Amino acid sequence: MKKSKGFRAILLGGLIAGVLDLTAACVNSGLNGVSPVRVFQAIASGLLGAESYKGGAWTAVLGVFLHFIIAFGATVVYFVVSRKFRFLINQAIISGVIYGIAVFWFMQLVVLPLSAFQRKNPFEIKSIVIGLIIHMLFVGLPIALVVRHFSKDR
Repeated sequence: MKKSKGFRAILLGGLIAGVLDLTAACVNSGLNGVSPVRVFQAIASGLLGAESYKGGAWTAVLGVFLHFIIAFGATVVYFVVSRKFRFLINQAIISGVIYGIAVFWFMQLVVLPLSAFQRKNPFEIKSIVIGLIIHMLFVGLPIALVVRHFSKDR
């Protein structure tokens, strides 16, 4: 039963965070005239470099797939750590917001520098503020709330 709840927490948390984060990225980029396909290809460029923008629908699909791999990975990490540190369950709102901040900085300082993604100005204040808000509200918080939901004894 516990394994089933853990699997559902990871599946649902990853799906919700992935959809919300990807939607926020598309809306934010759309406000700057960037299409969703270009957003998805930008994600794939982390693996393929600039060639991802020449790949059409295939690289867009790859970008969506990679995005969800990251979202599920973030959910797995939160779930596993919450087994040891119960305050992540008991204080899910504040823990989720803080986790969103941690995920944002991990992406900025570890994942993106190790990827083939080409950034113009990675530390532009506007991008940092928007990214932090998106990760707090649409990544960390939903992951924490879903994990809490499936972790409560019924």
